[in-house]
Amino acid sequence: MVTLQNAENALKTVYLGTVTDLLNTRVNPLLAKIEQTSADVWGKEIRTAAKFGINGGVGAGDEDGALPGAYGNNYLQFVTTLKNLYGQIEISDKAIRASSDGRGAFTDLLNAELEGLLNASKFNLGRMLYGDGSGKLATFAVATDKTVTVDNVRNLIEGLVVDIYSASGAKRATARIAYVDRASKQVTFDAPSVTIADKDVMYVQGSKDKEITGIGALFDGNSVYGVQKSAHPFLKPYSKDVGGSIDEIVIQEAIDALENDAGSTVDFIACSQDVKYAFIDYMSSYRRNIDFTEIEGGFKTLSYNGLPLVYDRFVPDGTMYLLNTKAFKLHQLCDWRFLETENGKILRQNQGKPTYTATLVKYCDLICGKPNGQARLTGITR
Repeated sequence: MVTLQNAENALKTVYLGTVTDLLNTRVNPLLAKIEQTSADVWGKEIRTAAKFGINGGVGAGDEDGALPGAYGNNYLQFVTTLKNLYGQIEISDKAIRASSDGRGAFTDLLNAELEGLLNASKFNLGRMLYGDGSGKLATFAVATDKTVTVDNVRNLIEGLVVDIYSASGAKRATARIAYVDRASKQVTFDAPSVTIADKDVMYVQGSKDKEITGIGALFDGNSVYGVQKSAHPFLKPYSKDVGGSIDEIVIQEAIDALENDAGSTVDFIACSQDVKYAFIDYMSSYRRNIDFTEIEGGFKTLSYNGLPLVYDRFVPDGTMYLLNTKAFKLHQLCDWRFLETENGKILRQNQGKPTYTATLVKYCDLICGKPNGQARLTGITR
């Protein structure tokens, strides 16, 4: 007979390991390539030393002359706080009782809930990887009651709950997205009326300035990991506005610049959908074969000179990232775990409701030890 205790045991012993593996390796091709480690975690912070330049203790000299001076490596300390990532599943008491006479039915129930969690995590983790840590989704251009026009819809999806802030930073409201018209870049909320003004900004509910430090933070903003870029110009990554069509020369110039100037080897290329089409157009125009490759996590993707070229919906339009993924680490206090009560319970009844929730949590942040070893090409058109 299936009971609440059986559900607890199944989630802890059977599903947790599988869900953890799927969240770490199957939700996003870039995340699957990044090393996850518990090193350099100190309390609620991550403190890691990033090496730059080369050891200075080298030189030529006379046979009986003085040896070169000893100059060690150059280090810069990166500091960031652990970000709190949560995922929840909900099971009703009625559903548990309805499946009490069949383990198969109960298994289907848990599978359905966890599949929903994985789909939501796939969207949000992928979005955060290419974000800047602010949680910003889009900026409103025109607002008419429940329907608004936004500057982009790549970060938006039906069912997402968002906080709406004014341009000055004051919170206006919380609403759920009912429909996204991607062709016209319009969003409709399910609330009867939402107060919105031009230039208002959307964030994921409760997430403003609390998300992991994504790739966008390397290229935008005045500081990264607590270090001012103006004080350390070598932190600035390679960035070029192509202002036209993509070709092999533009891509190779960026790859060579990273290798020559930063000693960084590109092993992953990510691009927006329109850039993927532009690359295919370029290859087709010269009657070149378009190669494919399979990467970690079982993802099949395009290939450029043996490098995976991955389309990701969260890469801004007209943009291509050329990355050395070995320079990135996801520092974590622990891997995904269920929140437990004092008596070890993970299923908790929602107050005043006949439903139970279980919450997955992970405390982590993403750090790139070589920001200048990454590149971004923008302004790419077909």
